[in-house]
Amino acid sequence: MTDDVASVDSTQDGGHRRELSVRLTVPEMDCPSCAQKVDKSLQRVDGITKAMLQPTTGTATVTYDSEQVTESDVVAAIEGAGYEVVSSGSDDEPTGGMDIAPPSDIWTSPRALKTWVGAVFVTLGLLVEFVLTGVDPTIATIVDYPLTLADGLFLVAIVSSGYPVVRSGYYSARNLSLDIDLLMGTAIIAATGIGYFVEAATLAVLFSIAELLEDYSMDRARDSLRELMELSPDEATVRREGEEITVPAEDVAIRETVIVRPGDKIPLDGTVVDGESAVDESPITGESVPVDKSTGDDVYAGTINEGGYLEVEVTSTAGESTLSQIIELVQGAQEKKTEKEQFVDRFAGYYTPAVVVLAILTAAVPPLLIGDSLTLDVAGASVVLPGGWQAWFIRGLTLLVIACPCAFVISTPVSVVSGITSAAKNGVLIKGGNHLEAMGEVDAVALDKTGTLTKGELAVTDVVSLGEFEEADVLRYAASLEQRSEHPIAEAILARADDVGIDARPTPSGFESLTGKGIRADLDGETYYAGKPALFEELGFDLSQSRPATDGGTVTEPPAENARDALAEFEQAGKTVVFVGTESELVGLVAIADEVRPASRRAVERLHELGVDHVVMLTGDNTGTARAIAEDVGVDEYRAELLPEDKVDAIESLQREYGSVAMVGDGINDAPALATADVGIAMGAAGTDTALETADIALMGDDVGKLPYLYALSHKANGVIRQNIWSSLGIKAVLAFGVPLGFVSVALAVVVGDMGMSLGVTGNAMRLSRVQPELSADS
Repeated sequence: MTDDVASVDSTQDGGHRRELSVRLTVPEMDCPSCAQKVDKSLQRVDGITKAMLQPTTGTATVTYDSEQVTESDVVAAIEGAGYEVVSSGSDDEPTGGMDIAPPSDIWTSPRALKTWVGAVFVTLGLLVEFVLTGVDPTIATIVDYPLTLADGLFLVAIVSSGYPVVRSGYYSARNLSLDIDLLMGTAIIAATGIGYFVEAATLAVLFSIAELLEDYSMDRARDSLRELMELSPDEATVRREGEEITVPAEDVAIRETVIVRPGDKIPLDGTVVDGESAVDESPITGESVPVDKSTGDDVYAGTINEGGYLEVEVTSTAGESTLSQIIELVQGAQEKKTEKEQFVDRFAGYYTPAVVVLAILTAAVPPLLIGDSLTLDVAGASVVLPGGWQAWFIRGLTLLVIACPCAFVISTPVSVVSGITSAAKNGVLIKGGNHLEAMGEVDAVALDKTGTLTKGELAVTDVVSLGEFEEADVLRYAASLEQRSEHPIAEAILARADDVGIDARPTPSGFESLTGKGIRADLDGETYYAGKPALFEELGFDLSQSRPATDGGTVTEPPAENARDALAEFEQAGKTVVFVGTESELVGLVAIADEVRPASRRAVERLHELGVDHVVMLTGDNTGTARAIAEDVGVDEYRAELLPEDKVDAIESLQREYGSVAMVGDGINDAPALATADVGIAMGAAGTDTALETADIALMGDDVGKLPYLYALSHKANGVIRQNIWSSLGIKAVLAFGVPLGFVSVALAVVVGDMGMSLGVTGNAMRLSRVQPELSADS
């Protein structure tokens, strides 16, 4: 299917052209060599300016000059490479399409049916040839060569199973692509041409089965992407002109109201305007505990309304929702290749031609050098090398099979797709395979304090009354004074008063903000103050010791004995202290702090357990606060009173000292440090476009507990990629070494070197989906 994703006018060389981009679904393009063949075919079409081919999704996004090329030309070019385009729209009326190839009936496809027919006939041929030798009459003669019944059965198998292979090989040759299809097609034709029907039929059938298994493996890898896409609802119930109607989700406009009943998926991002319910946000944030939603709260497309009725005012269209951005970024992540993937691509470019040359030499040279036979001593065992062309031709044919780099080339992409999609399902958005690889190799992790290790929301932690006052008196006076303040500390005090049911009365008059110190206002005709300890010291209170202090000769009331101790205790704990009182009397004090997330301690501990060398906290807060938080969460080091540019210097210092560094912040204020780090990780990115755009990795929820999961997944992904690469190379090398010695047959080369390794690397990559985050302490 297609989806015209861009239409732009551009001027080049004084001329005017109109470029269109079309996305085509090409299910059979499921390996890098397939994509290379399609790319070469598209390159021969004048007017095609860019092609982005994604074998892991089976899609091709092609940009072309509409003055020179039509969409039909693009489709024809892809089909000219031997791959079917499932369906397409028109240039003038593009249709919305899937961003991933639909699942296919691999085992009942036309290719599969031809393979099963070939398998039946090759089995019958082997029975007649080697078991029922008495019933193998000659049935025809071609150029004085007698054809037996077994030969006829093998020929049927070759035609049935080998035709798709030879056809693909023809397209490879036409596009000058030295790939497995060309190698296998050549081998089948050559073996058949010189009468090696058993070998040709066996190769055709086994290779066809291997191709089906590779298709099945890639389809499994695509399943994880399909599951992600299926989270997005197709329809929405909208209230229009007083009626509720069901329409496609993409037809709903911003500011329309959608109705979400219990059990329904929320179709679009929006804000609750009526109703209350618990919403399962795990598709977006990975958080398993439902979140309570009521009027004014934001909700996201793809999340599930658990039990209540909600009316939601839409704030973004279907294509711009948080879920859509996640899907788009996950798909785009395939473009950013890891260093290992780039190495594999470069190596494969040399590997295949080298082994093809070796295959030709194996078939041609030994018969010229060996007489009847040659005996070699290999590791203490005698190995007899036969003479003659037939045996060495078969061995050269076997090396052609081993020359296929398929399992080697797909070893990294399937691992990357598995890792990235698994992370997305758990609320972690990794924007490229390169970032997945880099995260698994970090030596140090730098954590911003506010909003990362702490909740980023000030809250009252302690209320201390002085003299004959009660705690309720302290909160009532503090809340009354703070009614007109917009400072975050005021919000915290008012919230605490509201929580305990204290009415903020009386209403203040003569309100005045004392910049940098606190506030002053009249309550019931008397002037009250709320602010820093320094403000009350200016009023004449000596908070450093328990004795009366004088101000202009006037003796003030002494603070209670515990005022000094409480102040020292709270400041040592990194809390902000607000005193409340008049010019002559202290009512009490309120301690306020940004609470540490419960998950922070376990996250730091788990990072250490997983092998991260150094965890450091970076903050702009004062040293006392930083020290208290650092000791609480268990980081190795803290750096306080940092400006944004100081955080950049801190990251560079950590890189020099430890190596690769990951920085975790909010994605906006910490942008310079995130950009400087080897991996930038944004917290709480759900619904935040800036965080999604600036960070390499985004934790969709406000859960630092996902950080150890991210590191564990990335670290394991690197291990899986290494296992896939070296096991593929190792087995290919062992097989290639054994071929000239006669230890490896054509069947073994196909079953182990091609079919077995493709299944092996895919299955190994799928293990990444089993890596799961621990249950967050925040929940």
